[in-house]
Amino acid sequence: MTIRTFRIMVRGVFDGLTDEQRADLLAAAPEHDVLHAAFNREGHLSYDLSARAAFTFRFLDEGEAEEDILEATERAEQSAQNWLAERGYGYKNLRSQAEDLSQAPLGKRQRRAAGTGY
Repeated sequence: MTIRTFRIMVRGVFDGLTDEQRADLLAAAPEHDVLHAAFNREGHLSYDLSARAAFTFRFLDEGEAEEDILEATERAEQSAQNWLAERGYGYKNLRSQAEDLSQAPLGKRQRRAAGTGY
């Protein structure tokens, strides 16, 4: 069976942060800059508190069947919630979006390399 790769984004909004929590997040902001965002197994967090209180975790997971994306999404959501809870960060409006890369449309270069494009 073929291994499928899933990219999952878990988005939300920080809520009820204390001044100390906000300062901690601002101090760590360079590590979480959206320009350095990447999908990985541990989950990469990005945010820009100076613009708004929203955040995005990006996760990479795998499965064998199309329906495995549901379990991967649940794992990603739980990981994001755990990370936030461990630090005592309040949040709201948590939502997820998942993509099975085996179903993603090929880009122009990929079509050419596969011999299906012009």
